[in-house]
Parts: sequence; C-alpha cells; structure tokens
Amino acid sequence: MSSEQIKTNWAQFIPLATVFFFWGFVAASNDILIPVFKEAFTLTQVESQLVSLAFYIAYTVGSLLYLLISYLTKGDLINRIGYKNSLALGLGISALGTLLFYPAANTGSFPLMLSGLFIVALGFSLQQTVANPLAIALGPINTGSQRLTMAGGINNLGTTIGPLIVSFAIFGSATSSNTDMSIESVKIPYLILGAAFLLVAILLKFSSLPDKPAAIVESEAEASSSRSSALKYPQLVLGMIAIFVYVGVEVSTASNLPAYMEKNLGFLTKDIAPYISLYWASLMIGRWTGAVEAFTDNMSTQKILRFIAPYLAFGVFLAVNAIAKHDLTPFYVYALVILVLIAADIASKGNPARMLLIFSGLGIAALLVGMATDGMVSVYAFTSVGLFCSTLWPCIFTLAVSGLGKHTSQGSSFLIMMIMGGGFISLLQGYVADMATIQSSYIVGVLCFAYLAFYAWKVSGILKAQGINFDKKVSGGH
Repeated sequence: MSSEQIKTNWAQFIPLATVFFFWGFVAASNDILIPVFKEAFTLTQVESQLVSLAFYIAYTVGSLLYLLISYLTKGDLINRIGYKNSLALGLGISALGTLLFYPAANTGSFPLMLSGLFIVALGFSLQQTVANPLAIALGPINTGSQRLTMAGGINNLGTTIGPLIVSFAIFGSATSSNTDMSIESVKIPYLILGAAFLLVAILLKFSSLPDKPAAIVESEAEASSSRSSALKYPQLVLGMIAIFVYVGVEVSTASNLPAYMEKNLGFLTKDIAPYISLYWASLMIGRWTGAVEAFTDNMSTQKILRFIAPYLAFGVFLAVNAIAKHDLTPFYVYALVILVLIAADIASKGNPARMLLIFSGLGIAALLVGMATDGMVSVYAFTSVGLFCSTLWPCIFTLAVSGLGKHTSQGSSFLIMMIMGGGFISLLQGYVADMATIQSSYIVGVLCFAYLAFYAWKVSGILKAQGINFDKKVSGGH
C-alpha cells in the first residue's frame, strides 16, 4: 500500500459496503422463504432446505468458474477486468436471478424459485471474491481487519431487516391476521431488490473505487513463497474445512429454527420473523463490537466502546422491530446474554486462534442448552449461536491465509468456495430432523463447532512452526 495512505478511504469504502448489505439481506430472507415454500409446495423439512443448498452451492460453482476462466485465459480474471468492473458484473448477474422470481411466482414453480436464488448467489460469489480483499486494502493494513468488521456489521444490518421486510411483503404487518402464504407475494420484493442491484452497479461503476488497489499490487510484487500452490499449506486446507462447517452451522441454526418454533412451540410462521431477525442481529452485535479499533487508537476509549457498540447494535434490532410493530417484550432479557459475548471478547486477548477456541466452546454450550431445554429458553439459546458465530469468519480467514505470500489471493478464492457448507450442513440437519426431531438435529451444529475448536488448537502449532504469531485482535464478517 502506498505509504501516504494512513487513513481509511471512506469515500471508497462506503459505496463498497453496500454490497455487503445485499449479501446479508438475501441470505437471512431465505429463512423466511423456507417455511413459506415448505407449506406452499408441501415439502418435507429436508426438501425445504434445498433453498439453502441452491443458494450456497452457487458460491462454489462461482468460484470454480472464476478459477477455470482464469486458468483457460492464462491470467487472473479479476485483475484483467478490474475490481470495480468485477463488482458491477457480479451485481448484474444477481439482478438477472431476481427476474426469475416473476415467472416462478406466476407458475408456482419451486425449481424456478431455486434457480433464481442460485443465480443471485452466483453473482454474490464474484462480489465476495472481490469485496473482501478490497475492504482490507482501502486504508492502512493495521486497520484492514476492522474495516472488514464494519463491512460485516453492515452485512448484518441487512440480515436484521431482511426477514422483517420479506415477512411484511408476504404477510403484512405484525398485527395483521393474514396467514396466507401466497407465492405471488414473493415476486415484488425480489424484483425491487433486482432494481437495487442494478442501481448500485451503476453507482459503483462511476465511483472512485480503484480497479486495482495499490495494496494488492504491492503484495503481489513483494510476496515470495517456496511452495507451488496455496493447497500446499496445511493452515489453508484445514481452514477450508473450517469455513465449510462455520458457514454451515451459522446458516443451518437459523434455517431450521422456524420449523422448531412452529412444531414444538406452536408459533405461526408470520410471528417468527423477529426471532430470525434477532439471530442475524446477534452477528451484527458481535461484529460491531469488533469494529471499534477502526475508529480510535485510544485504549481507554476502545474499552468503553466495547460495551457501547453491542448495545447500540441491539438498539438497532429493537428499533426496526418496533417500526414493524412487533412486541418487543420477549427480547429485553437478551441484553443479559450479550454480556457473555463481551466477556468472551475480552478473554480472547486479541488472538484469533484463542478467540476461535473460546467462541466455538460457547457455541457448543448454547446448542446443548437449546437441545436440553424447552420454551423460550431454548429459542434464546439457539439464537445466541449468532453471537458466538459473529467473530469466527475473520478468525478462520486470517489464520487460513497467514503465511501464504503470493498464493494469498488463490487461497482466498478456495475459502470463498467453501461457503457451500451453508447449503450442505443445512440439508444434513434437515435430514436428521426428519429422521429424529428438529431439536435433536442441532447435534449437527455441535459437531461443526467441535471441528472449529480442533482447528483453533491445531493451526496455532502449524503457524508457530512457520514463525507466525498473532498479538492483535482480528475481526470481520462474511
């Protein structure tokens, strides 16, 4: 990076952050579509999880296409067309996917609905490959992870309001007695979303975003490595599995929650949206907590902000649900659960491997409590998984690409590919739920967190053997 760039370039970062919002909005909205499609198309629980599979497998297909095109053309595709153009292209692909919702709704076609989601996520795959390293590059390297945190917080603003808006579009306000699950009502919000994709693509095209940031050019020129491929590094290979199971447990916990609340607790589908919103808001709460270092170098101020930021994010959740006219009374107790997040954040002492180990342990504890209890206690336990997932993406990502040198971009592409875990783990949990019970199916998530704890322990030794040690906190979001 140019030595003159000592501050974050906000004029470039802010428009970039809009694409992070879209990823969150659509991903969380899928959790509302799942129960709607399940009833409208008379699906089993495992069949309903095809929504998650179609969406997340597209990330793998997109990454493979990117690698294949780059190989066949003997040059990196993104470097050739530029980062800004790649973002605009990805948004255009996603917009095409939203157009399929119109004929799918008119004909009542579940396969066409899945195809639309697949194409939307195909565009997201290209956007993710570009936007994650770009967010880190738009400023000094020592605050790059905090910019990824802020982008993750904006992502989770989308995950917080997405379920509420889609639920409103389908059912009306929270006080409405409408329980009709008309597929027709799905097409309008997604057509509007497609128009938003195109608008942002145009704005990004004419923005000051660089086609190739100086930081990335320098890292390519300076990096050196004796290994022939990113896959020669054990921290990356084990990290790819970690990303697979992390995204899997994050997505499957939420996507199976509506069915649990309907079947076990008697909730109406239209009343579940604020709880799904709380789950994704929990990731926002954790990521806003990790973003404070990007705003100030003063340690005393950072300590204060670590308590203010999570409750500010919680306030955003309460505000959007108040606007949606949902009863807020059940959610105030969640303020106490947030204290666990703050304590765990402090206990990690800035080491990403230690943070991964602590938060994975808390994730296991939360799922076991949810499986062993009934009523709202189990709902809050399952929801708190969002808090403990909030910091895991940047921890895994950073540990996995550390020491890769010139193979870092290739390694990043492999990691993005493993986002497909969100689909496969959801499908697996849906299968276990059909074979046993939905509540007991959360054992799948326990096993995912167990691997993450193993990775945290294993990768520390691998990196120390390569002379790599961490003494700064790393935060961010997918």
